[in-house]
Amino acid sequence: MTHQTDASDPRFSGLPGRPGKIIAVHLSYASRADQRGRRPADPSYFFKPASSVAASGSTVERPAGTELLAFEGEIALVIGEPARRVPLADAWRHVAWVTAANDFGLYDLRANDKGSNVRSKGGDGYTPIGPSLIDARTIDPGDLRLRTWVNGDLVQHDSTAGLIFPLAQFVADLSQHFTLEPGDVILTGTPAGSSVVEPGDVVEVEVDVPGGATSGRLVTKVVRGPDVSFDASVGSLPSVDDVQRAEAWGSREAAGLPDAEGAEAQVAETPKADASASPALSPELRAKLERTPVAGLSQQLRKRGLNNVTIDGVRALTPGTKIVGTAKTLRFVPNREDLFVSHGGGYNAQKRAFDAVGEGEVIVIEARGEAGSGTLGDILAIRAHARRAAGIVTDGGVRDAEAVASVGIPVFHNGSHPAVLGRKHVPWDLDVTIGCGGTTVQPGDIIVGDADGVIVVPPALAEEVVDAALAQEEEDAWIARQVAQGHPVDGLFPMNAQWRARYEAERGEG
Repeated sequence: MTHQTDASDPRFSGLPGRPGKIIAVHLSYASRADQRGRRPADPSYFFKPASSVAASGSTVERPAGTELLAFEGEIALVIGEPARRVPLADAWRHVAWVTAANDFGLYDLRANDKGSNVRSKGGDGYTPIGPSLIDARTIDPGDLRLRTWVNGDLVQHDSTAGLIFPLAQFVADLSQHFTLEPGDVILTGTPAGSSVVEPGDVVEVEVDVPGGATSGRLVTKVVRGPDVSFDASVGSLPSVDDVQRAEAWGSREAAGLPDAEGAEAQVAETPKADASASPALSPELRAKLERTPVAGLSQQLRKRGLNNVTIDGVRALTPGTKIVGTAKTLRFVPNREDLFVSHGGGYNAQKRAFDAVGEGEVIVIEARGEAGSGTLGDILAIRAHARRAAGIVTDGGVRDAEAVASVGIPVFHNGSHPAVLGRKHVPWDLDVTIGCGGTTVQPGDIIVGDADGVIVVPPALAEEVVDAALAQEEEDAWIARQVAQGHPVDGLFPMNAQWRARYEAERGEG
């Protein structure tokens, strides 16, 4: 068996050698951010394997049975000097070369990757790079131009002036977390214009300084993959829906999907949450709530006059689930066809809520107890999980229930149903006071759920209530031990003065 060294491996002919790491930026150009309807405050990243690298003139396969292979013309940075905790002002000197790259992605495999893009962008040949290297020392990183052609038509044309973050920031930021080594590659994101390509299409990408140095055109031909089916017994199968189609093509219109008039107006009209409306759920309080049963919290809230704080009619999608977090609210109204046209499609309130949910938050959905259609499915559950949400509570239905359960995010629901929300609901607004399962929920309320149900804890009472509930749990456990030893419950549960004195004495001895 022969082994071809990296130096002679034609896949890496556009690079100084096989890269140890390939780090790609999720969203970096203003034009792409505007297209997606969200602009990141900071860069975020994913890794691609070195085995995905290909040279100019290579082919990329679109697997048989899939439809959404998308190109992304990008500027690639090649590290020349090790970079570890370098300041922004010194970061660019660690870049040795600049060249063109194409960050191909198969959106059919995107959903279950939960933002990592391992399978959707890690395929063999999915990272063409080259053909020539531009000496980074001879250029101003703010003057680079990026262009992409499909079958000779110019489809992407942007420059580093259109970046949300300067190129050097990616080097400085990544070096805070690990060492960038010589030969490592940073793919710096794609501008608007990325879209779907078909077998037979030819994609070309070029990076240059207008009138100056150029990478040359990186040429890749799309070919049909072999008729090899994916094995469902070892992993998830390709799947697409209109959300993935719109993102892969670049817009609903480009994907041939009906657009929703007024969606942009609805975005502008949506009330924003007041971040100061409730205190933060501290790690210490969260830890105590995770140890506290909902029944104990209910008992303590009732003692304080709060009886209408349970979200009734919901149960855990996966038995044994515990949920603790602060509420991020989403409201559905009954379906009316004309309102669904104006508010149901596009970047509607449902999608905005799942895109904006924060770490430790619980998306709480008002669906009026109507379980006759889904209020979320696996794609949105994956998005919430990727955002590190604490869970989802809906008094409506869940579709793709098995797939949602496999995501691993806690979900409490009112039943399973195969229909999409347009059958019964219109996504209306988010971050407002809602009614879920018969109780009022405000943004920032503390949500706790277990096998007994889901309860809403007013933030101002949380510390007092959880401490009292834990103390009661300790007392109840002591009573249970006495009963197990044969003592009758009369006078013990609740404790009379004699039993109380004994309990206090034993606690004092402890």
